[in-house]
Amino acid sequence: MSQVVTPDAPDATRTYRRLTTPLDGLIADLSKKIGRAKAKEVERFIKFAFVGALGFVIDIASVIILQNTLLPPENERNVLLANSIAFVLAVCSNFIWNRVWTYPDSRSYSVRRQLTQFAIVSVIGLVIRNLWISGTYEQLGKLSTTILQGAVSDYAPQLLDQNKLGTTIALVFGVLIVMIWNFVANRFWTYSDVD
Repeated sequence: MSQVVTPDAPDATRTYRRLTTPLDGLIADLSKKIGRAKAKEVERFIKFAFVGALGFVIDIASVIILQNTLLPPENERNVLLANSIAFVLAVCSNFIWNRVWTYPDSRSYSVRRQLTQFAIVSVIGLVIRNLWISGTYEQLGKLSTTILQGAVSDYAPQLLDQNKLGTTIALVFGVLIVMIWNFVANRFWTYSDVD
C-alpha cells in the first residue's frame, strides 16, 4: 500500500491508502491504449471486472459447497437460499476490494454511506439474479444433462445432479447480467464522487 494525498484536500493533509498490485501497471497501460480520453474509466472497469472475478470464485465455490453440504438443491427454496448466502459473501469481498483498489480516491462519502449504497445496489442485483436463476435452473439442468447423456452413454443423472448443474450454469449467466448493473449503478451512485 502507498499513501496518496488527495488533490482536493484544502490543506493537502488529508490522505488515504491506495492498494497497489502487480497488475496496476499492466491495467493502466491497457486502459490508455483502449480508452484514450476515457482511460481512467476503462481502468476502473477492468479493476471492477477483476474484483468481480474474485467475487465470482467466492460466489460459485460457496454455492457448490452449500449445495453439497447444508442446502442440497432439492427444491427452489434451497437453490435460492444457497445462491443468496453465496451472493452476500461475494458482495462483502467485492465492497472491500472496490473501496481500496478500484475506487481508492472515493473518500468524500463515509464508508457507512458507501456500504449502504453498495448493499442497496447489490440487493437489487440479487433480486435480478434470483429471478433469473429461479426461472432457468431447471431448464438449464435438463438441457445440460441431456447433452451430457448424449456424450457419455452411461451417464444417468439424479435430479439433484441436474439441479446442481442447472444452478451453476444459471449462476454464470446471472453473474454476467448483474455485473453490468452493478458497475453502472455503483459507478454513478455509490462512487459518484470520483472524476
